[in-house]
Amino acid sequence: MQNNYPSNSRVALYESNKRKRNKKLRLIIGVMMILLLGIGSYIGYIFFRTKGAIDKTYDPKTAVATNSSTFNGKKSFAVLLMGTDTGAFNRTDKMGNTDTMIVAVVNPSKKRYTLMSIPRDTMAQMVGAKSLTAEKINAAYSIGGAKMAMNTVSKLINVPIKYYAVINMGGLRKMVNGVGGVTVTPPLSFSYGGYSFKKGKKTKLNGSQALAYARMRYDDPTGDYGRQLRQRQVIMSLIENASSISTLANLESILNSVSENVKTNLSFNNLMAIFQNYKSSTATSKSDYLHGLSVTIDGASYQVMSDTELQRVSDYVRSELGLEKEKISNFETYENKLNEQNGFSFSSTEDQEYTVYDYGSDTSSDTNSDSDQDNDDTGDY
Repeated sequence: MQNNYPSNSRVALYESNKRKRNKKLRLIIGVMMILLLGIGSYIGYIFFRTKGAIDKTYDPKTAVATNSSTFNGKKSFAVLLMGTDTGAFNRTDKMGNTDTMIVAVVNPSKKRYTLMSIPRDTMAQMVGAKSLTAEKINAAYSIGGAKMAMNTVSKLINVPIKYYAVINMGGLRKMVNGVGGVTVTPPLSFSYGGYSFKKGKKTKLNGSQALAYARMRYDDPTGDYGRQLRQRQVIMSLIENASSISTLANLESILNSVSENVKTNLSFNNLMAIFQNYKSSTATSKSDYLHGLSVTIDGASYQVMSDTELQRVSDYVRSELGLEKEKISNFETYENKLNEQNGFSFSSTEDQEYTVYDYGSDTSSDTNSDSDQDNDDTGDY
């Protein structure tokens, strides 16, 4: 339809400007659609890339039935964190001892998480072995896999532990690099693995430095307890930095390290629920450890835990999980009772021999006796 307005009339100018505005609007909408599609594709890429990486870490052998209320942001839960001595310092064995064992307890009501270290040399019953066996607790994973490790720690301190995550030490290096490093304040000055650390000096570490920092034990006057403290420092900084990943490059690096070096029975959906619902639980943190006594058992060095110490840790962790306190009664308290009846003292400063008796009798048992362990749940490493 042809209009009869002069070409320079107000109406004609209005119609011309309207067409130009419509063109600009269509262009803007088009650009926005492209951006939205691009962002959607990016998010989709991140989602499937993340899911693919995490799916590789999943261990269905120790899967736990969960539902939408399991990790709803209101319930506390515990995860056994383990570090294997494989994948670093030229170690090539596929499945090693877990020299790092930490019970991580997430308490949303108090908006905090707690890292409770279990000393590697703790004498403990290997729960799940077909015959009664007492070993250093760090051997549980190599003997019977994640299931035995969880059951052994659970029985030791009388707390339910259903979930676990294990990382080899080579993977820790990659994860630290992926989050841009970790920051620690060394409690002592020392050199290890070609790196030096100065007491009291706040220091940012890359992956190799963090690994060396967390590994040193023999030059620490507090031995494995000092190493546990430094490991908790690294983990806490890692958690803090991982929550602020800013680049795709960092995400790619982290996902690659996770998929290759981590094993867990927490599914992708579980981890996404934890990430979404428990962010406030990382606001504050606490760290602690089982305090043991150094003893000799059959010529080997062990740490044994007094009933009082086992009860202290059990009470704390159960409280964080919202559970009633219960009196500890297990293999370890039984052995303590028999040893104390035969002159052993947890208050002594002298070197002492500790005897492992047959559970339910007064006869001595070999801590390193052959046992037909159930190795169905050994995992990949």
